[in-house]
Amino acid sequence: MQLGLIAEEKLPPDNRVALTPAHCKWLVKNIPNLTIVVEASSTRCFTNEEYTRAGIPIVTRLINCNYILGIKEVPYHKLLPNVTYLFFSHTIKKQAYNKKLLQTVLQQKITLVDYECLKHADGQRILGFGFFAGVVGAHNGIMAYGIRTGAYSLPRVYQQKDLQSLMHNYFGLKIPAIKIAITGSGRVAHGVLEVMNLMGIIEVEPEDYLSTAYNYPVYTQIKGADLYQQTATGTYSRKHFHANPSQYHCLFANYLQSTHILMNGVYWDENTPRLFTKEQIQHPSCTLVTIADITDDEGGSVPINLGDQTIENPTYGVCKTTFAKTQPYLPNSIDVMAVGNLPNELPRDASRYFGEQLIKHILQPLFDGNSEIITQATIATNGTLTAPYHYLQQWVSS
Repeated sequence: MQLGLIAEEKLPPDNRVALTPAHCKWLVKNIPNLTIVVEASSTRCFTNEEYTRAGIPIVTRLINCNYILGIKEVPYHKLLPNVTYLFFSHTIKKQAYNKKLLQTVLQQKITLVDYECLKHADGQRILGFGFFAGVVGAHNGIMAYGIRTGAYSLPRVYQQKDLQSLMHNYFGLKIPAIKIAITGSGRVAHGVLEVMNLMGIIEVEPEDYLSTAYNYPVYTQIKGADLYQQTATGTYSRKHFHANPSQYHCLFANYLQSTHILMNGVYWDENTPRLFTKEQIQHPSCTLVTIADITDDEGGSVPINLGDQTIENPTYGVCKTTFAKTQPYLPNSIDVMAVGNLPNELPRDASRYFGEQLIKHILQPLFDGNSEIITQATIATNGTLTAPYHYLQQWVSS
């Protein structure tokens, strides 16, 4: 049985890996009859030489592999037939830019397991980089506010060796008496909270956040009943909300007069209410000037998200009069930090965490071939969509 790690080729380049050299070495030692090969790459956060020193061969082509693991989508013309692939396919929401990818998967009779769909029995996702997206997004949001106001300065995350090195930049950091709203309760939010606490920003309850003036920086985490309300009843049920999001409206507009920075970590699809309307941020009482849209859906939960920026240039402005994209930090604009591959700024830390979860929860059930977790995350096999993803058939056939 052979497992291969691809060289990431999607643009912009991604330098994370599914398994580090140490992970590969451990797997080969502890799983009988398993071999691992790694496709040569000059951009991967762990070098070819590091894999070689761990005893893992570097190859120019992944041939004779039973399983091939990546992070981002594999370019459709690079897919190999009759192989089991694991990566983030970004197809389950009918993303138009990946229709050709899924069509090729079916044509080549590839088995596609999507990391995003690997879930515990209670629906909790098993794999993801959300924590590190939250860390980087929070840092970048605070950094953008500092640039706008001139109150302090922070270095770029990708210029730091790792998370521990990044933390040293927070010693002695003096942030003014601002209010920061954090939406969401998953891995992204946990990463944001980590940075808030490392920076010494104080947590307060939503009710106090709305009613109290502070002479030091504070944040509040808004989730559940503080963020959404059923339109017909004025109540909130987590289970009902996730099953019927269109029956709810969002309460975040209540926070627009109290918030300087929004750190957005909520999951969004087209049926979920947006956090606010464009017109609401035009009101003179709106204090919001910086948005770190960490979940980053263009036109999604943050309606003024106008698309991705890059790691090197993560922030743009949005004019509050015309809602056109501008340079950041201008008067009468709101700054939006929106980057689709934030964990790439801490790739080695993110890869270590991801690989540990992959080994702990996924690889052995994958190899055994009898896991409901794997079955539910398998989008296609032997040229057909599996039952949970039949809803994609008309889209992928058009």
